[in-house]
Amino acid sequence: MSPAAPATKATDPARKVRIVLWILLAAVVGVGLIWYAVFTATKPEPAALKPVAEAQLVRDDSHRVTSPATEKAQLVEFLDFECESCRAADPLVQELKQEYGDRITFVHRYFPLPSHKNSGQAALAVEAAAQQGKYEEMVAKMFETQPQWGEKQEFQNALFRTFAEGLGLDMEKYDAAVAAEETRERIRKDFADGKALGVTGTPSFFLDGQKLTLNSEEQFRQLLDDAAK
Repeated sequence: MSPAAPATKATDPARKVRIVLWILLAAVVGVGLIWYAVFTATKPEPAALKPVAEAQLVRDDSHRVTSPATEKAQLVEFLDFECESCRAADPLVQELKQEYGDRITFVHRYFPLPSHKNSGQAALAVEAAAQQGKYEEMVAKMFETQPQWGEKQEFQNALFRTFAEGLGLDMEKYDAAVAAEETRERIRKDFADGKALGVTGTPSFFLDGQKLTLNSEEQFRQLLDDAAK
């Protein structure tokens, strides 16, 4: 683990404003009641819609993107790869990872919004890549290319497959993972946990179990600073 970067950085004020506006906008994005149709072109069987017995903020298989030697706190982010707010917030989150990743465990949970045609498909592609050790690389690719495929009304699976090829994945294993019911269930469980925990939009952040209401980058950084002491 590299040492934490200085807490004070020279950043573009306009970018700060955009990040804050997107995060605030996310707070009013409703997830709706029909959440199960986001993973495939057809609806899954009703049995697959059964909510998890007990919601958990972090599960054993949750994606931990930092691994501090001594953990002071956990920051959990529920995200949607087609969400413009998530993409706008990602540069700040990456900065915070560099600054606090040696003390805070950053955790990602899937939360594909039903209003986004390809958010569930993107989550499947990311999880399939994760099964070959390329989770963060595929996440970065999704956010980098979001303007290319976001808000499309046609499924973008073929494009996502080219991303997997570009990462050098075993495509037979990738295709099998994307098609596997276990992969869909993995994402459904994240979504069900989020709904049970009060997530209504993305990105949503929980710091040591408390859902954050963020007003500024400075406030976000201060919260992490206090938690990391």
